[in-house]
Amino acid sequence: MVTAETAVVLPVLLVVLAAAVWVIACVAAQLRCVDAARVAARAAARGDATPAVTSAAVGAAPPGAAVSVSTAAGTVSVSVSAVVRPFGVLLHLPGTPVAATATAAREDAP
Repeated sequence: MVTAETAVVLPVLLVVLAAAVWVIACVAAQLRCVDAARVAARAAARGDATPAVTSAAVGAAPPGAAVSVSTAAGTVSVSVSAVVRPFGVLLHLPGTPVAATATAAREDAP
């Protein structure tokens, strides 16, 4: 009797565990995108060159992240986006996109 119940519940528990791993991986990647955007915006606000700003963002971002830097009237904005695949290409599941944007006032602006 217990064996049959375990056989029914075990797949459900595996799905719940996989979903929990997926959510944790997405949250972790989102936080890394936020940190990367913030680091890059701070570097750009100091007046660092665009390649240095992009390098700072890529260093803090999840693997394969895309970084864009834009400036406007005394501010700089950095966007970081990535696609999260917690199980890699192992299960051929679609990725979940995560993104973050940070804006800072330029220190060298009048």
